[in-house]
Amino acid sequence: MQPRMDVSQLAPEAYKAMFALEKFLAASPLPKITLDLVKLRVSQMNGCAYCVDMHSHDLKSLGEPDERLFSVVTWREAPFFTPAERAALALAEEATELGKHGVSDEVWAEASAHYDPPTLAALVTAIATINAWNRFGVTLQLVPGSHRTPASGAAV
Repeated sequence: MQPRMDVSQLAPEAYKAMFALEKFLAASPLPKITLDLVKLRVSQMNGCAYCVDMHSHDLKSLGEPDERLFSVVTWREAPFFTPAERAALALAEEATELGKHGVSDEVWAEASAHYDPPTLAALVTAIATINAWNRFGVTLQLVPGSHRTPASGAAV
């Protein structure tokens, strides 16, 4: 499998803008584990193999157990997630699918109950950002694992 093109080389300013969002998210009050769980779930929903691979490895490197990684796709049925993580995942799913009526008041209220306004703003930004990254990954057919160096397995 070969990627269709390298947008980072052809439109470096676009990638620089995306990485500025990532820098904001890294410094935000949103817990890193929650951020990566949201990135993984949205990437699963969007069918972005590159991002699913990346965020699974990111979570593993943060010490997340296999049970949680394997259960992100079935988080509603699995007992491994906190109420705050569940609220974030529910918001991520509704904001990714949007549907006819967007995000429901119930899902928004639940997320608002677990996150203060600055953290909730970061969560919304995280959801929008990973959806944009997934559009790059799926459209360009980015190759899973290509973000890690063969020798170390670390992200490039």
